Amino acid sequence: MRAPLILFALAAPMLLSACGDPAPSYIDQAWVRLSPNKDTPSAGYFVIHGGDAGTQLRGVLTDYALKVEMHESIDKDGMMTMQAVDKVDVPPKATVAFAPGAKHLMLWGVNDTAISRGKMQLTFLMGNGDRLLVDAVVRKPEAAGATAAAKSEGHEGH
Repeated sequence: MRAPLILFALAAPMLLSACGDPAPSYIDQAWVRLSPNKDTPSAGYFVIHGGDAGTQLRGVLTDYALKVEMHESIDKDGMMTMQAVDKVDVPPKATVAFAPGAKHLMLWGVNDTAISRGKMQLTFLMGNGDRLLVDAVVRKPEAAGATAAAKSEGHEGH
């Protein structure tokens, strides 16, 4: 009679851990590349890691810029162009990267506080109701030669 009780006692923690909350989505590797011209938008990048349930990224907010939009670089008739996106699907246990030349944030009017601190907080609005707060590293504009090379590739620094 003792053996089944001992086995149950040993198995109980594993059974209870299976009943826990599903793994949440999270975001890391966030950074913002400042535009060399304060009158043009800066670009933001990050990686979303999907949790056990799928969700969507519905928007991004910050107190450190006047305006934030999600954009996607696409090939349209052989020309690279950008278009705004309202939401981005995040499948379960998948990663979605916002990276140069692909999906990215456009940030207008990044303020001097974020620039001097070298970071800014972003609030990611998820379709499941979560609000994820993430600090993004603020990087200074690239050297003029690197910016010219990016423009010649059609990415225009984004």
